[in-house]
Amino acid sequence: MSVHADHWHQPPAPLVLDDKEVHVWRARLDVPAPRLHQYEEVLSEDEMARARKFRFPVHRDRFVSRRAVLRRLLGGYLQVSPADVTLENTEFGKPVLARHHDTDLRFNLSVSEDLALYAITRGRDVGVDLEHIKPAVSDESVPEQFFAAHEVAVLRAIPKAHQPAAFFDCWVRKEAYIKARGMGLSLALDSFEVSFGDAEPARLLRTAPDPEEAGRWTMVALYPAPSHAAALVVAGQAWTLRRWNWSWMTGKDDHRLG
Repeated sequence: MSVHADHWHQPPAPLVLDDKEVHVWRARLDVPAPRLHQYEEVLSEDEMARARKFRFPVHRDRFVSRRAVLRRLLGGYLQVSPADVTLENTEFGKPVLARHHDTDLRFNLSVSEDLALYAITRGRDVGVDLEHIKPAVSDESVPEQFFAAHEVAVLRAIPKAHQPAAFFDCWVRKEAYIKARGMGLSLALDSFEVSFGDAEPARLLRTAPDPEEAGRWTMVALYPAPSHAAALVVAGQAWTLRRWNWSWMTGKDDHRLG
């Protein structure tokens, strides 16, 4: 498989998100103790209680980081304090902004080890997925259990050395679509097909039972780190993607929102 790279930028100030843009933020979750303490200050009591339930400190700290970064991002777009951002879950477990915010802002996030991606839109359903590439997975029967038959055939036709990267390209694209739909596990992975591999740009190919569904979405491959695969799925077309680095990655204290 070829080596890909995205260009991620430091955001401008002030940062503006209109309905024809999609912003994706890349953030590292392993931060110094002083920054972690700052992150804890913006979390809710419920979030801190959830953090304390983690068995290992590294997992606890990453949970704190990912929730605090989400709150600071959303607070910046909403022009409210991060601590005043109220989150709730849909019936399928997808986190959303509480209704009292009265906004068309929508978001999705994905975490793999110490790397996180946050996708934010206005008025467009969105899903993002991120996975660390683990070579052993594609050698197991996971593709045959979860992928559509055509996807399995495409994967197994790829040279064996390249199958791990191809597997995760397929996986994150399918997961991003499921997350964009907001239906959780009620949408089977083998009920739709995506493109993957070097020869194909990221696309939603076929959906069942509605053949018109695929045309309602745009899929984009993301490359946030050499060891990770990622994908973004957004409702509609004619929008512009902006890739931003969360400020800690550049050593700045201010994420420059607002």
